[in-house]
Amino acid sequence: MKTAVVAGCRTPFARSGSTLKELTAIDLGKVVVRELMARADLPGETVDRLVFGTVVHNPHAPNIAREVGLGVLPHDVPASTVSLACASANQAIADGASLIELGFADVVVAGGSESLSHIPITVSDRLSATLIEASRAKSLRDRAGAIAGIRPRDLIPVQPQIAEPTTGETMGESAERMAKENGISREDQDAWAYRSHRLAQEGVEDGRLADEIVPVYVPPAFEEVMDADNGIRPDTSLEALAGLRPVFDRDHGSVTAGNASPLTDGAAAVLLMSEKAARVHELAPLGYIRSFAVTSLDPAGQLLQGPAYAAPLALERAGLTMDDIDVMEMHEAFAAQVLSNLQALDSDTFAREQLGRSSRVGHPDEDRINVMGGSISLGHPFGATGARLTTTLLNELRRRDGEFGILTVCAAGGMGFAMVLERA
Repeated sequence: MKTAVVAGCRTPFARSGSTLKELTAIDLGKVVVRELMARADLPGETVDRLVFGTVVHNPHAPNIAREVGLGVLPHDVPASTVSLACASANQAIADGASLIELGFADVVVAGGSESLSHIPITVSDRLSATLIEASRAKSLRDRAGAIAGIRPRDLIPVQPQIAEPTTGETMGESAERMAKENGISREDQDAWAYRSHRLAQEGVEDGRLADEIVPVYVPPAFEEVMDADNGIRPDTSLEALAGLRPVFDRDHGSVTAGNASPLTDGAAAVLLMSEKAARVHELAPLGYIRSFAVTSLDPAGQLLQGPAYAAPLALERAGLTMDDIDVMEMHEAFAAQVLSNLQALDSDTFAREQLGRSSRVGHPDEDRINVMGGSISLGHPFGATGARLTTTLLNELRRRDGEFGILTVCAAGGMGFAMVLERA
């Protein structure tokens, strides 16, 4: 039984702290799921499951999927949240497809949401322990005694870090190291970033991106409407990008704010159906999920190289080779990461030493990769990007009359995700 992707959409992606800063990840998720159901003209009662991804969890609402579902779908629709770092929405979609292919569901809403404008700030362990002790105190005197032990340094908030717990290395530091180890030049990284903005702007001008986006009324007045991504820089240039200072290695580095994806708010979702359900509801699928693969490697190695391991496995499971692929979407965490993965896929040495294959996997020509830009320009809400990639890839296969596409995502922890999609 194949899983059909019937519809897909997303909110505009906004740099964190900007236009969508008043909306939580739950708010954004409700917007996109409501629009998804409207585009399919499908009542909520038909949905069997909601699976949603997120990375930065709200401690007061840890199951974001349930909160989104309660706001948009009937209350008897089960909802579960998954988290696979930047591939969280991909995992949500894979989980939904598995439910359908096992016969446990016919209609699944899958996607993800992230608001990096709302990052929980924690307190020091000492302050936390003291507050707990005070809350358990039997008398006012005991409570005051516990609080009296607090020192000014204990009050300093603990800032969240996008770093590997096992190595302490941030993603940016890893991308910097990968650039050095793989010989990815600053010029090539900036060129890829410039390409991302240029192609994204083309997608804005010809309406392709607008087709995927649901306009969002912006609080608190709800008079302003955001209907386009605000991270695209049509006025950037290679010269402007070259003028930016490295962030993670200021003396000898090449990774800058210009060739990396920004912190972003946004949500995206797709509607999955069994073939039978699509026929019953008279909905024409955009395409089908042919296969997917999740891989992992040592985080102390090339942390963001997961796609180079996941893509060949997904292709093998689909019974295809890269020569069969018409369009490729690769998440752009950093230009260095994209170029490192493309280099690995095109390397006989990597194939032999890392994959146990006799020859390179290969990749499509550049003009068939990230054809409307990528996360560097469009933005990257951690939990939502995978659903954006899925919708974009299927739409582009239809426009180009292609048959097969592949998407890949690198993720924290040395994880990699790849999915092969087939046009309907």
